[in-house]
Amino acid sequence: MTTDNSSSRRLLPGRQNSREMESINGKGQRSTNQAPLADGADEFEDETLITPESLSHRIGGGFQRNLGSASWGVFSSLKIVLLKSKLNVLILCGFLAILVNYLTQNHGWVFPLSLLGIIPLAERLGFATEQFALFTGPTVGGLLNATFGNATELIISIHALRSGKLRVVQQCLLGSILANVLLVLGCAFFTGGLACGKTEQTFSKADAVLNSGLLLMAVMGLLSPAMLHYTHTEVNVGKSELALSRFSSCIMLVAYASFIYFELSNSRRGDEANEARGGNQGDEDDDVPEISKWEAIACLAIFTAWISVLSDYLVDAIEGASKAWSIPIAFISAVLLPIVGNAAEHVSAVMSAMKDKLDNSLRVAIGSSTQISMFVIPFCVVMGWLMGQPMDLNFHLFETASLLLTVLVVAFLLQDGTSNCVKGLMLVLCYLIVAASFFVHADPNIDGVKPP
Repeated sequence: MTTDNSSSRRLLPGRQNSREMESINGKGQRSTNQAPLADGADEFEDETLITPESLSHRIGGGFQRNLGSASWGVFSSLKIVLLKSKLNVLILCGFLAILVNYLTQNHGWVFPLSLLGIIPLAERLGFATEQFALFTGPTVGGLLNATFGNATELIISIHALRSGKLRVVQQCLLGSILANVLLVLGCAFFTGGLACGKTEQTFSKADAVLNSGLLLMAVMGLLSPAMLHYTHTEVNVGKSELALSRFSSCIMLVAYASFIYFELSNSRRGDEANEARGGNQGDEDDDVPEISKWEAIACLAIFTAWISVLSDYLVDAIEGASKAWSIPIAFISAVLLPIVGNAAEHVSAVMSAMKDKLDNSLRVAIGSSTQISMFVIPFCVVMGWLMGQPMDLNFHLFETASLLLTVLVVAFLLQDGTSNCVKGLMLVLCYLIVAASFFVHADPNIDGVKPP
């Protein structure tokens, strides 16, 4: 018995050893079977060891950190939008314009304050457009820059059209075309040639020729009613000119819609041209969005609404400012207002040219002029038709001749597909001549009544 007991006792350690070996083998087999599951199973097993209180505390802390990071992201975006540009100091001028108009109605001060208040809004509108365009292709981005770059002129034109100031609408839109193709494009050519250190910069000749052709088509649309008026060959005096303008406007809108469809369907051409040239990719860090897509959309809506508010005060103060400052309304409408409205295009085109991305500069400057001439002007004619305003395409002899000469000069300089500092300087000097001519121009049709 003792022997058996002792033998059984001696067997107990063996059993324990076998059990320990089985447990070890089981753990090894389990660990071997779980190896292909990567780290996720281990993390899951670790999380099951956490008590519910600590687990809820961990989730709550992570959620709070996510909320904190989201709020910090919005705060940093607001800091970029509101504090990055030094021009944002002028936003206060918009509030001062509203205050001065409410207290004194002194249009001599309301107009310049409104003008200064719109400048940073137009620049920030261009910034938001560029940020949103980074989420699209280069062609769509160029169209967006041109569209929202012209938002200021379109808003001012609609307010003036609603007030019956048809000549202000015509001269503002005409001056915007002149400023884009002469001043904006000239500054882009000039600064691009200096910054890049090249004798010549190249751009897509096909795109430039196509946009020049659309500008010439727009000039044709403006020339026909003017020739009909000044040759006194209307079938129905006072009616044929307006009917021709509305018909031509519809045709121009169809032509511009076809152009947009063509550009979007062939958007790969710009990418292929950039790859063929090489060295036009620029710094990758410059192409990283600084704000999100939805933040850019929100900024576009807010800045557009604020520009609309200030444009109402601006249009109402034009005549009072002209008398107070002894400046012709034609100069205010064709020079001052377009320079403010083209602030976004000016900055975008110059910065693209300095990065040796001249195709982007042409998309902004020439594309903006094409959009105004082929879309915004015909759209205003149609809007005037709906409002009961006799808005037509007869921009009269002085303005139409200025536009014709400008388009011919620009088309001649763009025909070889190259640019340099001299071409840019020539365009800027041409704009100074045009601006000076509007300063000494006495418009006989300032109240919307056609001259005899």
